[in-house]
Amino acid sequence: MTRISGDMACAAGDFHPASAPDYLPVSQLRNLQTQRLQKIVWQAYDRVELYRRRMDERGVSPEDIGSIKDITKLPFTTKNDLRDNYPFGLFAEPMNKVVRVHASSGTTGKPTVVAYTQEDVDVWADAMVRCFACYDLHAGDIIQNAYGYGLFTGGLGAHYGAEALGATVIPISGGNTDRQIMIMKDFSVTAICCTPSYFLHIIERAEELGVNIRDLQLRAGVFGAEPWTESMRERIEAATGIKAYDIYGLSEIVGPGVGAECCAQDGLHIIEDYFYPEIVDPETGEPKPDGEEGELVLTTLGKMAMPMLRYRTHDITFIYPEQCKCGRSIRRIQRIGRRSDDMFIIRGVNVFPSQIETALLAVEGTLPHYQIILTRDKGLDKIEVQVEVTAELFSDKVRELEGLQEKLSQSIERTLGIRVHLRLVEPHTIERSMGKAKRVIDNRQL
Repeated sequence: MTRISGDMACAAGDFHPASAPDYLPVSQLRNLQTQRLQKIVWQAYDRVELYRRRMDERGVSPEDIGSIKDITKLPFTTKNDLRDNYPFGLFAEPMNKVVRVHASSGTTGKPTVVAYTQEDVDVWADAMVRCFACYDLHAGDIIQNAYGYGLFTGGLGAHYGAEALGATVIPISGGNTDRQIMIMKDFSVTAICCTPSYFLHIIERAEELGVNIRDLQLRAGVFGAEPWTESMRERIEAATGIKAYDIYGLSEIVGPGVGAECCAQDGLHIIEDYFYPEIVDPETGEPKPDGEEGELVLTTLGKMAMPMLRYRTHDITFIYPEQCKCGRSIRRIQRIGRRSDDMFIIRGVNVFPSQIETALLAVEGTLPHYQIILTRDKGLDKIEVQVEVTAELFSDKVRELEGLQEKLSQSIERTLGIRVHLRLVEPHTIERSMGKAKRVIDNRQL
């Protein structure tokens, strides 16, 4: 392998050949995207009744897609479309070509089912290799994969990508934290994949067991499947000495591997020759230019079993207009801090959990474990934020606790513009998650 040359303030590590499309001249990249879009639109139109009907309704045919810019002529796809066509109504290949199926948990309705041909699985693995390369991981690394295996896309997506990279994979899945720490130590693990909230739990348990993660070989964490903040990254890196990287993906598109941070840790590169990104106004659906915030819309350019045309993710972000200093030409999005549909409204104010997390972690003395409880009393919405504090603080120093409580309340009020009831709780009071953390408990029975 050769090292990338060039004047780059953020130097990449060993160059993986699979990463070559990350550095294509923009004109070549757009041509490649156009070719793939035309192919996938024909596949969707010919094989999926929903797409054919909607395109006919808009008066659009596959012949109208002459370049990647014509993507805005196509109709949107939503999660409800997947639910309404449950389980196989959006499949564009016969079952004898479908080698794998994944599905969501279906906790908010019918599960969303997604399908992959062998070619799709290979595309997914290739995208994951490029993500791992962004993190400067390579053959010889030992990757502990603590994402869940099964219908959830996280575990297998990271697994096949790590194998294709040439790394050694430890398919430990989530849970059994003591065993995670033992493996991490005894197997000289160099990178771990899991949710950031679960890694916080690992840090906490390691301290209890007398294991200093700084003494281990671990140098990188690949964290995703839930929004997390820059403050959370700083806490993780300060506590462990590792580099904490974000990874982006969603099962409707392919799973993890849609985008990744590079060494600059300044936005996530979208593997956009496979997953074309747009930003639209969440209310009107009108496209927005790079640099302006809106809802991320993704189109799969290399997925044959189940093409997704202009899928509305509900993730709020923007595309950086300038090229990254790592040298990659594929565009970056701002890391996802909020979604248009995990927002809740309290006393007329739009609130995202990530805003509360940022306000809490701006104050010293708290632990990054919190929960938001919503209730309704006599028609009035109430919000309580429970946050853990260190054992030292949660002693008999009442005055210090009162001072911290007031600082946190003020920090949240400055961020949200409303006063919340804040309650400090002892360490380990809030239930730990082995996967995605449940930050909001809504008991309002709306």
